Amino acid sequence: MEHLLEQLDRIMPTSLTGSVVETIGTTVAVAGFPAPVGAIVDIMPQSGPPIPAEVIGFREEQTLIYPLKSISGIRHGSEVVLKESKRTVAVGDALLGRVLDAHGNCTDNLPQPKLAKRVTLDQAPPNAMDRPRIEKPISTGVRSIDGMLTCGDGQRIGIFAGSGVGKSVTLGMMARYASADVNVIGLIGERGREVKDFIERDLGPEGMAKSVLIVATSDQSAIMRVQAAMTATAVAEYFRDQGNSVMFMMDSVTRFAMAQREIGLAAGEPPTTKGYPPSVFAMLPKLVERTGKNKNGSITAFYTVLVEGDDTNEPISDAVRGLLDGHVILSRALASKGHYPAVEILGSISRLMNDIVDPQVQQAAMVIRDAMATFQDNEDLINIGAYRQGTNPQIDIAIRMKSEIDAFLRQAVNERSSVEDAHKKLLQLARKCGGVPGAKPNPKAQAATA
Repeated sequence: MEHLLEQLDRIMPTSLTGSVVETIGTTVAVAGFPAPVGAIVDIMPQSGPPIPAEVIGFREEQTLIYPLKSISGIRHGSEVVLKESKRTVAVGDALLGRVLDAHGNCTDNLPQPKLAKRVTLDQAPPNAMDRPRIEKPISTGVRSIDGMLTCGDGQRIGIFAGSGVGKSVTLGMMARYASADVNVIGLIGERGREVKDFIERDLGPEGMAKSVLIVATSDQSAIMRVQAAMTATAVAEYFRDQGNSVMFMMDSVTRFAMAQREIGLAAGEPPTTKGYPPSVFAMLPKLVERTGKNKNGSITAFYTVLVEGDDTNEPISDAVRGLLDGHVILSRALASKGHYPAVEILGSISRLMNDIVDPQVQQAAMVIRDAMATFQDNEDLINIGAYRQGTNPQIDIAIRMKSEIDAFLRQAVNERSSVEDAHKKLLQLARKCGGVPGAKPNPKAQAATA
């Protein structure tokens, strides 16, 4: 009973009310309303239904709230009523195959599922000392990633790309073919038209059957977009705590950061790097650290990063790259040539690959990387015919193997692959390149894969 009494002491009275005194852009200032940050409130307009909002900060004696919908109808003196002191979401296995909004309500025109358990949106990340080591690979279903950038079960990876280079298609392939038990997909700030396209074209019935989608489109308020990311993470945490291997995909962390920028600036935070306030860079590690492994299960996370002008060194890209366990760069140059998935192998890395695969596979990947780098360094000479065959054996091998390496890295949308198949083909390619890996197998990696 003691922990229940402690919770009782922290409960806010639901009869707490205040009144609107000012509107400042997209925020509303309320007087006589000491609600905590993160509380959910209702604004009572002159006519029409209540307008939901969230407390985002304070200014002198006023409480600042951010409406989730249009503030049309609000007037000076409108009543504000506390609804919830903390945001929660209902979770359960019945969410599989469903599409949710930022509040966890199903929006797919099907009956709402009956869910008995509720969790808070801002749960603490697992303790660093309670996180098991990542020791086995997970199959993403994308051969170029499984072979050259093998990911571990519980790893966190960023997918960096500009617009229109195949992020959604790549995520759809992962959702269909990955070896995880459950997929949780957060579409944050997505175009409304593309949501159904992703579900029916990229995900398909096979992927949807084991997936939960949380969607906040670009026309929704910044609070809704931030909450959708939190809700998606909370749902993934629930399935992980049930002992599942969860594949978590969030598209995109950039739009999450932009939404938090709107909220932070509206609350009066000073803009810092490229207009992003400090709260953005404080929230990013709190979000991504919640994924990964714990003693019950794992969340293998893929966060897409929409780079501005294909600049992978802009502030959000730079911050996210330092927080994750690797990055996959999708190249516009490859996409323009019809090379899909457009993974730029030489610019991408999996920081855990060497810990979870056999030394033979490590060496094979290095052989292929070396051949690709050699061709790239000498591509201009080769294309203009200035290179004479036989001058350099490494360049000769790179030219001879170029088409086979490209064929290995290309993959049709409907082509299924596994990490075992990718490693087998990678070893065959390496032998053709003249590098026959002779290292002894890694028993730990073999046992983990089995």
